[in-house]
This record gives sequence, structure tokens and C-alpha cells, in this order.
Amino acid sequence: MATPTARSLGLVAALLVSLAFASLVPSAAAAAGASDRFVAGAGVTERTPVDGDLFAAGGSVDVEAAVAGDAVVAGGTVRLGANVGQSVYAAGGRLSLAGQVARNARLAGGEVQVEPGARIGGNLTVTAGRVEFRGATDGSLGAAGGSVLIDGRIGGDAEVTAGSIELGPHARIDGSLRYRSNAPLQRDPAAQVSGAVEQLGAQLPPDAAPRSMHWIGVVFATLWTIGLTLLAAIVVALLPRASAAISGALHRRPGSALLLGFAVLVCTPIVVVLSFVTVIGIPLGLLLLLVYLMLLPLAWVASAIGIGDWFVAQLSSDPAKALARRVVGAALSVVLLAFLARVPWIGGWIAFVTLMAGIGALALQVRALRAG
Repeated sequence: MATPTARSLGLVAALLVSLAFASLVPSAAAAAGASDRFVAGAGVTERTPVDGDLFAAGGSVDVEAAVAGDAVVAGGTVRLGANVGQSVYAAGGRLSLAGQVARNARLAGGEVQVEPGARIGGNLTVTAGRVEFRGATDGSLGAAGGSVLIDGRIGGDAEVTAGSIELGPHARIDGSLRYRSNAPLQRDPAAQVSGAVEQLGAQLPPDAAPRSMHWIGVVFATLWTIGLTLLAAIVVALLPRASAAISGALHRRPGSALLLGFAVLVCTPIVVVLSFVTVIGIPLGLLLLLVYLMLLPLAWVASAIGIGDWFVAQLSSDPAKALARRVVGAALSVVLLAFLARVPWIGGWIAFVTLMAGIGALALQVRALRAG
């Protein structure tokens, strides 16, 4: 575990978390340049105009002041009520866009609403469980979700993939509508489509995948869980102090760990995408993506170690058996989390919280090391 390769990967991962922490402290706003603004916290409300780009993350984010550049926002609840001079990149459990966007908008979330007063000068791309488009976009619309409602104006083409698609009475599509859905298109008589309306084919039902693919997925998931179990046991056995420090950080400050983990987990992919916009940023984006992918299993293991240590702490203290119990506890916690992550409806949330907690614990420990 102390090879040069392992140390190099650890340093790179630590650098990523350190940079994330430096710009995402709960109540600070630090500018990377003279005009850009970075804000994060449990609840973020931006009321001061931003001359450059805005980067915001939090449990809830409300942007009420104009942004001259791009707006990159992520949170549990997100509302963009002010005008944005460039493009918007936003993700949230519940997301609403009410202002005007000069260029493009890329939105993702559990529920996304483009309100009647919203106007997008370029193209709109949105992915969500529920999409409600009641505003206007001068360009095209690309939407995917469980259900999609179009009740506004689209200056170009619209391409939609969803379980159900509805055109409301105020729908105005200047181009063509191409859609893919299992259900028939619900179209109000007052809805207008200037171009062709074309059904591209129905979505595949969930059970349409061949049985062989299902078993391949089961085998891969089993091998992945075994690998993570061995990794957790090895980390605790070979690095008892470091693993205990990470676990202690998670136990002492669970709220801070979850907040930091959420910021890194959600914002890093957005930063990666933005870095691909320029040729110079592509190598940095690829490196950041590689480190991010390596960080995810480490975060899962960190959470498992924290859970295992909590269970071990409930047992009678025996210094001679403490390390062995921690190893077994970490390994069993990985298996437990793997089963919980597959529980219908709540498994995805359990996995998401597990990754948030693990990444946050790593971030807190990196901060403690830097402070020391």
C-alpha cells in the first residue's frame, strides 16, 4: 500500500478533494478571478449581481441576482430567478428556471420546471423524472424523462424521449417534433407544430433486455462487491491509523461530511464537462474525470469503514482484538451497503448518501492534515 504508484494516486485524490474544499466552505464566497464567484452552504441565496461566472452548491440554492457569465449550480432545491448573460448548467432534486438565459441551458434533476417567464436564447437540454416546459427557447429542445409537458414556445425542433409526452394549449413548436414513448402523444387541440410530428419508436420496456445481460450484470456486481470488500479489509489492516482518522472525521462531523460530499459529487462532473469546451481544458478534464472515478470506490470504502467502526465501538473494548474486529466490521459493512443499494425505491438514495459521506470524510481528513 506504500508503493510510489499508490502514493501518487493518493496525492492526486487528495489534491482534488483539497481544491473542492477550498472553494466550497459552507459560508464563504471566494473569487478565482476578479469577477467569478464561488458559494456553497446548507442554504444559499445569491442577491448580489455577479460580473463573471457563478458556481453555487448547497442544500438549497436561490439565485435572485443577475449573472453576467455562466451559472453552474447544484443543490437539493434550485431556483434560478435572475437573468444569466451566458449559459446555465444546473442540477437538483427540484429545479426551476424563471429568468432569461442568453445562450444555452443544460438542466437535470428529479423535477425540472421552466416557468412561463423564462426565455432561453439558445438550445435547451433537460433530463428529469418530471419535465414541465412552460417558457420559451429560441433554439431547439432535447428532453428525456419519465413524463414531459411542453406548454411553451420552441423556436427550433423538439426531440423528446419519455414515458408520457403532453403538448399543452400554449405549445408552439416552430420546427418538427420527434418523440419516443410507450404511450400515445397527448396533444391539446390548440397546440401548434409547424413541422412534422414523427414517432421514432417506443421505449424498450424494463424487462426487454436479454436474460444473459441480466446475469452478466449480476456477476459484475458480485465481483465488484468482492473487490471493494477486500479493499476495505486491506486498508484497515495496513493503514489502521489513517482509516481510523477518516472514520473519526465522519463520526464527529457527519453534517459537514455530507455537505462537502454533495458538492464534490455533483459539481465535479459539471466542471469536467465545462473543461471540454476548450482544447486547452481537455487534458485537465480527462485527468479530473480519471481522479473522480478513482475517488468513488474510495468514498464507498470510507463510508463502510465508518459504519464498521461504529458497530465495533458498541462492542466490549479489547485492545488485542480491536484491529481484527475493525477489519471484519469494514468488510461486512461493504456487503451490507451493497445489499441496501439494491433495495427498490430507496437503494439509489442509500448509494448516493454513502458516496456523499465517504467523499466528505476524505475531504475533512485532508483539511485536518493541511491544518496540521
